Amino acid sequence: MKDNKKDTVKRHNKLLMELFLYLVIIILGIVIVPKFLLQRIIVDGSSMESTLHTDESVLIEKVSVRMKALKRFDIVVFYPYGPKVDKYYIKRIIGLPGERVRISDGRIYINGALLEEHYGKEELISYAGTASEEIVLGEDEYFVLGDNREVSQDSRYTSVGNVKRKNITGRVLFRIWPLSVLGTVN
Repeated sequence: MKDNKKDTVKRHNKLLMELFLYLVIIILGIVIVPKFLLQRIIVDGSSMESTLHTDESVLIEKVSVRMKALKRFDIVVFYPYGPKVDKYYIKRIIGLPGERVRISDGRIYINGALLEEHYGKEELISYAGTASEEIVLGEDEYFVLGDNREVSQDSRYTSVGNVKRKNITGRVLFRIWPLSVLGTVN
């Protein structure tokens, strides 16, 4: 009888340890992963068409921002008014820290050289905004544009301006909804 009681206590302790382990995994999945690694974001608006559309869900990864590994043409999610204001934008990185950006005759120039890119919905950019004059990016700043440049509020507008690295929350990896367009995003 004593051995039976010991076995019951051992099984009970084992069950409690398993429950504790599952609780830790659930907390990591709910709190840690979205805050530091991966997060789902819902696209709202047409500024990234034809690449992304309203109500599509994308998965962003947050490691490349912390590792300073963002590249030209990456699609990023950022808070234009800082992380305390709950409004995020999704745009494509065009200019990198330390570069000079200018839009002239509907085309983008980086450090004086024409940028060869095929992401814009329109062939030429009709509104250069602040980039009609050369913009020099700081060491922690990015110049971003939406792919649908006719409707996009982006770095050309003073209300958004150059995006500081600290305001970028992640880089878009995959489109996860709807299932019919599941896959990577270029």
